[in-house]
Amino acid sequence: MSRFSFLDVGHTYRVLQDEMDAAWRAVMASGYYIGGTALERFEADYAKWCGVRHCIGLGNGLEALVLPLRARGIGPGDEVIVPAHTFIATWLAVAQTGATVVPVDADPATMNIDLDAVARAVTPRTRAIIPVHLYGAPVPMAGLRDLARTQGIFLLEDAAQAHGGMEGNRKAGALGDAAGFSFYPGKNLGAFGDGGALVTDDDDLADRVRMLANYGSRVKYHHELPGGNSRLDPLQAALLSVKLGHLEAWTERRREIAAVYDRALAGLPGLRLPQGAPGTAPVWHLYVIRHPRREALQAALAALEVPTALHYPVANHHSGAFRAEYGHLSFPVTEEICATCLSLPIGPHLSVADAEEIAARVGQALRGL
Repeated sequence: MSRFSFLDVGHTYRVLQDEMDAAWRAVMASGYYIGGTALERFEADYAKWCGVRHCIGLGNGLEALVLPLRARGIGPGDEVIVPAHTFIATWLAVAQTGATVVPVDADPATMNIDLDAVARAVTPRTRAIIPVHLYGAPVPMAGLRDLARTQGIFLLEDAAQAHGGMEGNRKAGALGDAAGFSFYPGKNLGAFGDGGALVTDDDDLADRVRMLANYGSRVKYHHELPGGNSRLDPLQAALLSVKLGHLEAWTERRREIAAVYDRALAGLPGLRLPQGAPGTAPVWHLYVIRHPRREALQAALAALEVPTALHYPVANHHSGAFRAEYGHLSFPVTEEICATCLSLPIGPHLSVADAEEIAARVGQALRGL
């Protein structure tokens, strides 16, 4: 068995067990298992941490994208620009509103959305743009903010992988009109089950998302909108509050590991390393390398007891969910990323020494191909 784990979601509980046990016991003793002070405290703390006025805890990261689109009245006949290269939830959020998904290709350097392609994709029917801070690498948003403002387009960040990512001195979540976060257990700020949040400075949007998440109601039994049920429960909120106090330190460890990989893997033949855009600070949810012989490299690393993973090897337009409508389209950069991407282990469960050893084994594997 390898001494390295690709992901260890139990690590944070083991190192913070006393704090977390105290937090969930307090919720259990409170008698409030929907809403309550634990949820209110987390929402206030996370909004402040992101640098915005509002945080609405939700059931998962997908709903954190669907609900703000619905709150803005986006639906059939509208177009929403999304990256071709992203986890499928970004596309699904648009599809669930009935709006039309308008994909654009990736930037070959950052693997995030091609900003020039976004501008070319805008039409009179464009109602929203969803840039995705993929792998924890923020999209440079200044140009998108200008475009959205002049065209009256809703700018919704998909920040599911980017808790704490920075553009200049502003965090992900405060870079557009609103942002959806996921607290899936494997995320940099992960719960112990599903969870998500919408953050925004827009008072009206926050109010409407809260109603849509609560059966369309502000006051019990008075339903103003055809809403649903999407809740972050107070047990998860209490545990996330504990983790939030340690997130900066965990992010620093991720950055240290990424720096080891950057240094040790630079210049290796055929290997392409991830890079953030100028003026941004990634949080390295994933460290995704690219190699034309991806399968051979992955097999060689497995033989050297280095676990790896494939993140999004099937492009969304080639997936069964969207092939009928989009399969005829070509997104060459996205398709190249899907065919060559390979994620190396990264996270606070690893030490810098672990990263150095993993990098050495990557070099060994490449020499043997």
